[in-house]
Amino acid sequence: MKRLLTAALAAASLLFASPGYSQTPPNVLIVGQIAEPKSLDPAADTAVNDFRILMNMYDGLVRYKDGTLEVEPSLATSWTISDDGKSYTFKLREGVKFHDGSSFDAEAVKFNFDRMLKDDHPYHDTGPFPLSFFFSAVEEVTVVDAMTVKFDLNAPYAPFLSNLAYPTGLIISPKAVMDHGKDVGRNPAGTGAYKFAEWESNAKVVLEKNADYWDGAPALEAVVFRPITDANTRVAEMLAGGLDVMVEVPPDNLTQFRDDARFAVQEQAGPHLWFLILNAKEGPFATKEIRQAANYAINKTALVENILQGTAEVAAGPTPPAFAWAYDESLSPYPYDPEKAKAMLKEAGYDGKELTFYVTEGGSGMLDPTAMGTAIQADLEAVGMKVKIETYEWNTFLGKVNPGLEGKADMAEMAWMTNDPDTLPFLALRTEAWPDKGGFNSGYYSNPKVDELLEKARQSTDQAERAKLYKDMQQIVYEDAPWVFVANWKQNAVMSAAVKDFKLQPSFFLMLHKVSKP
Repeated sequence: MKRLLTAALAAASLLFASPGYSQTPPNVLIVGQIAEPKSLDPAADTAVNDFRILMNMYDGLVRYKDGTLEVEPSLATSWTISDDGKSYTFKLREGVKFHDGSSFDAEAVKFNFDRMLKDDHPYHDTGPFPLSFFFSAVEEVTVVDAMTVKFDLNAPYAPFLSNLAYPTGLIISPKAVMDHGKDVGRNPAGTGAYKFAEWESNAKVVLEKNADYWDGAPALEAVVFRPITDANTRVAEMLAGGLDVMVEVPPDNLTQFRDDARFAVQEQAGPHLWFLILNAKEGPFATKEIRQAANYAINKTALVENILQGTAEVAAGPTPPAFAWAYDESLSPYPYDPEKAKAMLKEAGYDGKELTFYVTEGGSGMLDPTAMGTAIQADLEAVGMKVKIETYEWNTFLGKVNPGLEGKADMAEMAWMTNDPDTLPFLALRTEAWPDKGGFNSGYYSNPKVDELLEKARQSTDQAERAKLYKDMQQIVYEDAPWVFVANWKQNAVMSAAVKDFKLQPSFFLMLHKVSKP
């Protein structure tokens, strides 16, 4: 097998060196990524681009069921939750080995979470761990016996299982951390379907088949992730046969791939929301009727159809429909009704004050923000709201928006992709999530009933009860309109016709265990 992999990767290397070569090696999948990964340490990563690699190298205690955002067993075979919702006890899968040969057990689980959460852990300095707040409710991880581990939380926290399925909850080999310290992100070892083989900076990350994978060996011998930051170059590589799979295809190119029998295109709505944060603390948007008027004034259908070219759907509220169990299907998007918007502005006493609108040049999940910002400006001005756009590079933009809009702007573009219906509203709609309290509620929305519903929802371990609480929240937020709800992005990917059993997941991850390419 080693000889076969070496031959396949040698062929792949020739392919990269020769743009004229038009066929990728058999049993090796070449994936075009949008960027170079930052790290292959799951506790240290924050980007979906990196997650798409990690999910094929590592397992968590639980994982998302194929095609859904519901959790199912993975490295844990079962679990129990205490009556007060504060203790989770997991039975672990027997006989699993990390790729470096060390054993997976309860001590390994405790090591992973203590490393991330305890400042005094001997390997805490191998961080930073920017998403460790997903597990901030964890007070203690206890080894009950070799194959049983218990998590004690400081309060009931219903999203806990979903967060364990997220990449931050993936389990890395303690031996790899001990051997490589801060460089473990370049020398990773998990338990997943594929093993790390090679990372050539700005060229490729190579994973090879884990023939001993506990859930069955993958069909592919190897997967090669190639970072190609320029979208036009990725498209050209795909058309030339240098890639087997390409993600985040620009809308302009989707039709071209659809019309070519050499390719197949997949699209799927994911847990994504593109919205406008409105400054509800001061200025015109402190008045609910003016916020509602903005929702009526903006032609979201035109944005989705003309600028995003059908790669998104119009959003109806703060919760993406991908969270099917928690999504309120009774909500309809605010219709485009400029005459109603004008009437509402007049009745609310809008004084014609110029609005400052923060727009970003790009960013994760932001789609086509400059063009969308310009179209939104035109729609608002058509109903009498003068808008001044200020455009910033992504990180500069976040530096202005995340601390809050007070004294600076009336509205700002934003997009979130999350793994649980709790995450976005809890971090961005609660009163306790105002920026001065450490949250992302940059528009200072506050409604005590919404606060109460969100607190109850994360404490309930009954999914039916959680669903009702989230749906009640959506009704109130829809009416209060602290945001303009614009779009839910449909992720896309194009693949060569030779690729079999590839499927997009609502999590936005790439799960390649079952994929083949004879």
